[in-house]
Amino acid sequence: MVQFYSEAVNRYDRASAGSFLKYAVLMETEAMSPLRFPGNLGLYGVSDLPYLRPASRYHRREAQLPRSAIMPSERNGIPSREKATFGAGCFWGVEATFRELNGVTATAVGYCGGEFANPSYPDVCTGLTGHAEVVEVEYKPSEISYEQLLDVFWQSHDPTTLNRQGPDVGTQYRSVIFFHTPEQESAARKSKEVLDLSRRFGRSIVTEITPASTFYRAEEYHQRYLEKRGLAHCRF
Repeated sequence: MVQFYSEAVNRYDRASAGSFLKYAVLMETEAMSPLRFPGNLGLYGVSDLPYLRPASRYHRREAQLPRSAIMPSERNGIPSREKATFGAGCFWGVEATFRELNGVTATAVGYCGGEFANPSYPDVCTGLTGHAEVVEVEYKPSEISYEQLLDVFWQSHDPTTLNRQGPDVGTQYRSVIFFHTPEQESAARKSKEVLDLSRRFGRSIVTEITPASTFYRAEEYHQRYLEKRGLAHCRF
């Protein structure tokens, strides 16, 4: 571990500087407002989407994902629950956005896509573990489709900036879709292709689409971070 952090210090650069600063200040005063750390929302509004749940329902919800992977039950061969995993920058605001959706039953923030087992937040902040900050979403396909979740994903961040969302720079903030089934992979690739051809974002989309790997649940103080502080989302 000493060698791991030594390497991080030796590779300390502009990209990792922002992450280390964000972690240091967060640890120094956990009670402070997250507005000091602008997140990745606010570029594209999602309030006009028909599957957003009313705010009153949002604040009453208590469910969270377990640390282990979701095991969907089935009725007549149709899963009653499925999961989706997205990385779109700082996971605080991303989680808050997905929690507002009708059909989403639980969310958890964590780390995915890296090679370092059981990473902590400071581990991921070094940029050396390969993990992305992600949100794992449990949802009911009968109430909201994976394609609709993709709509929200694209609208909630800038998918054209490589390893960056606003002031947050580093591979842990990369835009990425971790698919769990061949159907999710197909839907994600088709969605990305359509958006790229439309030139909706003005630049080419750099979002990764890759098989889901082990999801490591983040520390508890990260879970529903904005909701605990009475905030709806982060803004630049």
